[in-house]
Amino acid sequence: METILHLLPLTPGEQDRFRTAAPNEEHLFLPTSDRRGAAAIPQDWRERTTILMGFVPPEDLKTFPNLKWVQSWNAGVDPYLAPGVLREGVVLTCAAGAYGPAVSEHMLAMLLAIYKRLPAYQDQQNSHTWTDLGHVRSLRGETVLVGGTGDISRHFARLCRALGAKTIIGLHRSDAPVEDFDQTFPLSAIDSLLPQADVVALALPHNEDTTGLLDRRRLLLMKPDAVLLNAGRGSAIDCAALAEVLNQGHLLGAGLDVTNPEPLPPDHPLWDAPGALITPHTAGGYNHMQVTLDQLQALFLDNLNRYLSGQPLRSRMR
Repeated sequence: METILHLLPLTPGEQDRFRTAAPNEEHLFLPTSDRRGAAAIPQDWRERTTILMGFVPPEDLKTFPNLKWVQSWNAGVDPYLAPGVLREGVVLTCAAGAYGPAVSEHMLAMLLAIYKRLPAYQDQQNSHTWTDLGHVRSLRGETVLVGGTGDISRHFARLCRALGAKTIIGLHRSDAPVEDFDQTFPLSAIDSLLPQADVVALALPHNEDTTGLLDRRRLLLMKPDAVLLNAGRGSAIDCAALAEVLNQGHLLGAGLDVTNPEPLPPDHPLWDAPGALITPHTAGGYNHMQVTLDQLQALFLDNLNRYLSGQPLRSRMR
């Protein structure tokens, strides 16, 4: 018998769906959202748990001596892949595919806010000022370069196309065609593509190829009136260089849901850089959109059925 620890906030009816899917296994339910929640997991539950569904800080996984499988609610699980975090033989699956609608809509909202000067109008509202700020932009006819061609990127590409974007280009590991993109290129082609793009949107994982991808040199390759978005990993952009570039008047703006470092220190120059729009890594939180929680549950249930029946798991990382 497996002991499954569920950390998602499930209603009684939703809990019953998991019990029905695995009636011969023990189910433990404890909704958590952060380190304090994880700390509330009783020690005897940690010792009994063989399947973990949710998030536990990587340094706490050593307190689960009998783990066989971790189903993370995060799409990016690079901290779990560090040497020594998980014992040899422990299976790890991520939640890729659950966050497309939420994160892509957040990226689009940031883009349109920058295009329509909404942060500046908010500032005017706060000062009770009635002034027309002039020209605004539209996505119609624009060229959009998207770093990554996964679920989030494809959702974002569809939203941009619906609003009239002319060309949508994807960057990934090869030049193989990907649905929803007009063209795709390997990440190594980025230097030749940045000068063509009106919008550069990143939804990339953290790895050696993406760390520091947009340094000062590449930021300056972008069009002077381009918009930069990042909702993947903060490590993809040199945020100090981005602050310098924005202060120089290069780029119309930058919408960031992730930064490096994160949280962004209070004294970081990016906070006050003109055109910067920053949210605190909230685009994909399951507690922000019901559809995200629904998709996480569907993914967890599907993978649980696969695990118990010996089928290959979705989004397996190790």
